[in-house]
This record gives sequence, structure tokens and C-alpha cells, in this order.
Amino acid sequence: MEEVLINGPQGKLQGFYKHSENPKNISLVLHPRNCIENSTDNNIVSTLFEVFSNNNFSTLKINFRGVQKSDGEIEEDGLGELSDAATALDWLQGQNQDTNSCWIGGIDFGAWIGSQLLMRRPEITGFINVATPIKEFDFSFLSPCPASGLIIHPNKQIDIEQKNIYSLVKKLSNQKKVKIVYKKINSDINFKNKENEIKKYSEKFISDILLDLNKVKNLTTG
Repeated sequence: MEEVLINGPQGKLQGFYKHSENPKNISLVLHPRNCIENSTDNNIVSTLFEVFSNNNFSTLKINFRGVQKSDGEIEEDGLGELSDAATALDWLQGQNQDTNSCWIGGIDFGAWIGSQLLMRRPEITGFINVATPIKEFDFSFLSPCPASGLIIHPNKQIDIEQKNIYSLVKKLSNQKKVKIVYKKINSDINFKNKENEIKKYSEKFISDILLDLNKVKNLTTG
């Protein structure tokens, strides 16, 4: 993993990148805003980064504007951070021009930014959302959802509405041609000591979706 500085909308964006030799896929991981650690140093950001990298993804995680070495100021509505994520994805694609698919992983606020991004970028074929901040942001735009996704949620976080997240999952699961998997974890939003559980769910989901995509590809080219 190497540190990279990307030219962003408000200056430099600090990122950490791991390039896979002959990668078939790329992934971008986005950090939270409401955890103990709200940067690329977050434990679940690191977990998803490792999962993607271990599955031969060229993987990038970034610090949004105003975080650690990233220039600019935090924007409460997240529009600036959405621009940061889009810029980071452009950079990632520039480093990997012959890949098959792109994935987004987001925790809390990062899940909202990642969801916004996947609605704008048709090349995104899979996502992992952890602790979706459904009380803080409106996720109605996510339907119809264009990509398969894994939604992991803590069941101990008082200010996260379990009923609403379940309704969102149910709504997305009724769609055809996408697979939505929902997992609850006995934790609060920080997922302390739950990294291996998230890793297990994420690895299985990635493996299943990539297998399905390969089957479709073989049918269309065979």
C-alpha cells in the first residue's frame, strides 16, 4: 500500500492505494463521519480495503476534504465529498484501464456518498454499505438500484433506525437482476472486535457476485 496525493476539487486528496498485478476489478473505499475514527484509519475501512485487495482488486481509500492531509473544508451536505469520491474514482480508473468492473465500499457517511456515486456511474457493478445512515440522509434515490450490494448493519446503535433500514433492504431486494444481501451484526457503529465477521460476509458476497458476473459473461461470449 502506498500513499498517493490526488488533484481534487479543493486541492490535494490524500489516498492510500494498492495496485494488483493484472487486476480484473477496482474498488474505492470511503470512510465514516460518526465513528470513533473518521478517516482512512477506521477499522472497517481497513477491513474492506484488505478484503478487496486480497481478491485481486486494485483498491483505493481516500480521506475526504478537510480530513488529515486532504485539502479543503468539510461540507455538511456532502456534495463536496461526492465530488471528492468521483475524482478519486476517475484517478483509480486511470491507473487501471483494462478492468471488468468497479466496486464501492462505504461506512456510515461513506455509504451515503458511495450510494450517490453508484447512481451516477454505470460502471459500478457492486457495493458494500456498512452502517447506512438512513436517519441522517434520504436513501430513496437508491431505487431502482443499478448494482448488487451487501448491506451490513449494527443492531446496537440507538440512533440508527432498524425499521427503516429493513424497509430499504426489502425494497431493493424486490428488484430483478440485482442481488441484495442484508446482514446484522451485534455491535454499535464502531464494530470493535467485529472486523473478522465483516470480512467473512464481505468475502463471500464478493466471491458470489463475481462468480455470477463471470457466468453471465461466459453466456454472452460463448
